[in-house]
Amino acid sequence: MIRRRSPRALLALAAGLVLAIAAAVAGVTLTRDGGQPSKVALPLRLVKEISLPGDSSRFDYASLDPGRGLLFIAHLGASQVIEVDTRADKVVRTIYDLPGVHGVLVVPALHRVYATASDANQVAAIDETTGKVLHRGPTGDTPDGLAYDPVHHTVWTTNETGGSETVVDATTGAVRGTVTLGGEAGNVAYDPTTRQMLVDVQTRNELAVIDPAALRITRRVSLPGCDHDHGLILAPADRLAFVACDGNARLLTVDLNTWHVTGTDRVGQDPDVLAYDPVARHLYVAAESGWVTTADTHDRHLTVTGRAHLADGAHVVAVDSTTHRSYYPIPHGTGGHPALLVYQPAP
Repeated sequence: MIRRRSPRALLALAAGLVLAIAAAVAGVTLTRDGGQPSKVALPLRLVKEISLPGDSSRFDYASLDPGRGLLFIAHLGASQVIEVDTRADKVVRTIYDLPGVHGVLVVPALHRVYATASDANQVAAIDETTGKVLHRGPTGDTPDGLAYDPVHHTVWTTNETGGSETVVDATTGAVRGTVTLGGEAGNVAYDPTTRQMLVDVQTRNELAVIDPAALRITRRVSLPGCDHDHGLILAPADRLAFVACDGNARLLTVDLNTWHVTGTDRVGQDPDVLAYDPVARHLYVAAESGWVTTADTHDRHLTVTGRAHLADGAHVVAVDSTTHRSYYPIPHGTGGHPALLVYQPAP
């Protein structure tokens, strides 16, 4: 997704440009955080490339209903959500009028899809079967990622530049409340074990743990070694959280029992979207640089199994825990047209 940099980040960027110019004058090449990490062949096999409609503008999140085999892709640059039947390998429909759509989340139990329209500061609820927009509700500034709380029947939106969470009723779209984070919001996730919400506070390099009943922060977890924690996904059965730090290309493993960082791994530059297959225990980290990192969990320990350039623009990933296929929408596939790349784990 598009990073809207804070004043602190802009100052750091300006300083970096000055250093880069100085290095160029001296005949030295500087790369952010030492450049890309060492390459490890990806344990993936390309099985399909599905043509996508629209122009070759930016894609963002994707969310899959594995029971129905329906994948919903946010086409941010076109302000559309594209629905793909992953069993028939074809596009079902395009859902229009979602200005600057960033986040998309399908909730199979409700047969609904939720999408954040960042340019309108709204969250929209969509009928999963018909593609009809059922209602829209207000959010804070620049709504981005989404999570569903099944206990309180609410949808949470991370308002990136607004630095808050907007909590809306999953049925009506009415705002239930707002949680101020004290910094820019990254991604949000629901922990089904503790029934709490976890949110990246990316300008503070920490996780905020929120009581969804009281709508208040109960704990702040420091993330040493992380610069700008943006990506977040949980492995609830293993009591682990995975945090992608797009400022220094690091992936952190956080123990959800002790709240300690137990592992740090290098990933491709500007990591963005994460996906986790809880059945196979496979983790996927897609980066703005087009690099994808794969990793496996065993005995609550994460091991990197692959790390390489997959395709330009492949910063979004979704995974199907029934087929174990992973999906990557990209602006330029074969012939230069937008496409959905479908990969299977290699034997």
